[in-house]
Amino acid sequence: MPTTPSKELETFPNPNPGRDYEIRFTCSEFTCLCPRTGQPDFATITVEYVPDGTCVELKSLKLYLWSFRNEGQYHEAVTNRILDDLVKAVRPRRMRVAGDFKIRGGIHTVVIAEHAG
Repeated sequence: MPTTPSKELETFPNPNPGRDYEIRFTCSEFTCLCPRTGQPDFATITVEYVPDGTCVELKSLKLYLWSFRNEGQYHEAVTNRILDDLVKAVRPRRMRVAGDFKIRGGIHTVVIAEHAG
């Protein structure tokens, strides 16, 4: 395959660092594994942030999200890890990550993690 999953998040300089504006990404094909059963968990991950000096590069974000496909992660843990990793890479003015997980066992889970720079 020409591309493989990666934990590396690449960035590029914010083209408008003097202005607050929001960037929003939605990945409706996020997958990780349930750490208890090993069954796949499917979610929509939404990232919203106001950049400061840098922005996240989209292909690296796609490969980063793909890297969770074979990892056992609780919904709460994976949502917060995505936020922590993105904050470390991008250093935004503020950021919000929402994990909207598909129904399992009759329970619909949404986890929202926020960073206020």
